[in-house]
Amino acid sequence: MKAREVLQLYAAGERDFRRVNLRGQSFKGKDLSGADFSEADIRSANFTNACLKGTKFVGTKAGLSRRWVVFLVVVSWLLAAISGIFLWFLVAWITFLFSESSNLENIVAGWIALITTGLFYVISFRKGLGWGAFAVAGAVAFAMAFAGAFAVVFAVTVAIAYAVAGAVAIVFAITVAIAYAVAGAFSAAFSVAVAFSVAFFEPVAVAFGRAITLVLTILNAYLGWRALRGNPNDAWLRALAIAFAAIGGTSFRGADLTDADFTKATLKSTDLRKANLTRTCWKQTEKLDRIRPGKTYLHNPEIQQLVKTGQGQDKDFNRLNLQGINLQGANLIGTSFIEGNLNEANLRDANLTDTKLVHAQLDRADLTGATLTGAYLEEWNITSETKLNGIRCDYVFMRLPPDKRPAFMALPPEESCNPNPRRKPDDWDKNFEQGEFAEFIEPMRLTLDLYHNQVVDPRLVALAFGQLKDNNPEAEIEAVSIEKKGTNRDKLLVRAETLPQADHSTLNSEYFSNLDYLESLSPEALRALLIDKDRMVRRFTEILEVKHKNPDVTIQNIQIQGDNKMTGDRTIHVGRDYRETNVSDQGTYVEGNYYNNPEQQKTLAQAAQEIQELLEQLDKTYPTGTAAGQMQAAQEAMRQIEGDMALGDRLLSALRAGGTEALKQTLNHPAATFVLALLDDWQKTKDS
Repeated sequence: MKAREVLQLYAAGERDFRRVNLRGQSFKGKDLSGADFSEADIRSANFTNACLKGTKFVGTKAGLSRRWVVFLVVVSWLLAAISGIFLWFLVAWITFLFSESSNLENIVAGWIALITTGLFYVISFRKGLGWGAFAVAGAVAFAMAFAGAFAVVFAVTVAIAYAVAGAVAIVFAITVAIAYAVAGAFSAAFSVAVAFSVAFFEPVAVAFGRAITLVLTILNAYLGWRALRGNPNDAWLRALAIAFAAIGGTSFRGADLTDADFTKATLKSTDLRKANLTRTCWKQTEKLDRIRPGKTYLHNPEIQQLVKTGQGQDKDFNRLNLQGINLQGANLIGTSFIEGNLNEANLRDANLTDTKLVHAQLDRADLTGATLTGAYLEEWNITSETKLNGIRCDYVFMRLPPDKRPAFMALPPEESCNPNPRRKPDDWDKNFEQGEFAEFIEPMRLTLDLYHNQVVDPRLVALAFGQLKDNNPEAEIEAVSIEKKGTNRDKLLVRAETLPQADHSTLNSEYFSNLDYLESLSPEALRALLIDKDRMVRRFTEILEVKHKNPDVTIQNIQIQGDNKMTGDRTIHVGRDYRETNVSDQGTYVEGNYYNNPEQQKTLAQAAQEIQELLEQLDKTYPTGTAAGQMQAAQEAMRQIEGDMALGDRLLSALRAGGTEALKQTLNHPAATFVLALLDDWQKTKDS
């Protein structure tokens, strides 16, 4: 059936396309959501960037069409022939070293060939080739080489055997890996030619040439065989082979395969790079190890086996990104998902008995009907959108004991001697009654949990959280707890309450985007933000009492006593350079001086007006709704100020008269704090 016919029928409401022949058809960028292609032939079909939500591919046959198989076989043989020719020349050059009649150029070429070959096999050894392979290859090769005529028979036999093996293996789509074996076959065949081509040399050179050829032949064949077997040391070679074999195969690159079903499908030579594999079903699929997975969770061979068989008992999947994985009904007894990403995962009816879900992300995950008895739930991150209906659970543990913790989660010495796993219910003789677990776990679902698994500056946490609140007022975000975590208590968990309808996944992503941006700011920009947001920063740092990344920066409250009666003012100390900023109704007070002089006030007012007008002009080009936009506007403003000598002189006079803090009182613009920080540094540079 042609692609055009399928699309016309689909548009008319047809969804049943079972057992149709779609070889080589293109559905690039099309919407075929909910269609049923069960048992269809989709070899060499193109579904690139297609929308295939909920589409069934049960029992389908993907991969290469016949004409693409023939094409790749021809190409692989050409590559093998070229490899054999190169090896032939390589050995011929090496034999020059043992001929008395060789000139200087031949000897130099021989040494280069020998060193290059040696380096290649040294690297192969370091990748796990092993001295055993060298010993066997060498012994066989030299024995055959000096056996004379028998060596020729052996070489021809090896050539034919590997040629047949190579052709068969290519059909199974491991073309490039087998190219090594095929290259070995050609090398063996060319060994005959090498023997005759150097016949005019001394007998020792002839024998040595044969021996080297056979050694390299056997080793090349061994590398191809080992890659085919899936040796982890040859993952690069296998990946190259699969990429080559996927040329012209079935393509799902960039396709949306959310909730698609590939049960019992054959998927060799299939391209799944950049595809959305959320809750995609892979049960009992064949040749899943021959796909091109890209950076999806299927790039991990153990995960391939897990989604195929559903058997993951006692496996270690710590810190893996398994977002959207489909493990419905899987056996996950004792499996470890510590700090793993299981957001949007399908865990319906899965057996999670004794599973370690410590610090696991489970936003929008579906655990309906799952068994959680004995699971370790320390700081697991569930949200209001995590489905926990019908959970079967007798008891859980809220702390992973020291003997079960991986090295990256080791406890401090004072806690490492405490084996208490904090069982719930607390009474070890009692279990949860029906429905009790849901009531116990419900409060944890309602908070937005922002866990920082690396050391982070609490000042930046405060700023990022404040920006999250400002950008999402409709979510009504309020921090309810801030906890120090980790071995040295240098990692943070911020819990916040939101409205029930708030999207915690989106909020979590936005928060960490804010944090990443803040960590990239220059010291000047960061100081400006700290000055502007010091109250929020103080609140976080006082709670945490954590040493900052920059020990030269401290934030504290001060009280000014005397006639001015100013309380609750602030001091920001940055290294040795600090200034105290206090505002009263009597005027502007900066670094111990009042600025009530009319001329000074006029100068400050004019400078503030010019800066205000400049920033308002830049509003048309730079959006100032975000900190990034504000910083860009401020940087552009400084470029224009530095480029206008007259304007620069006026602003410098104003800064010397009242300082940036006095200007700040009259400016009203989102980017003002950034501009003032840049102006402050500019003034110091000019005055130094």
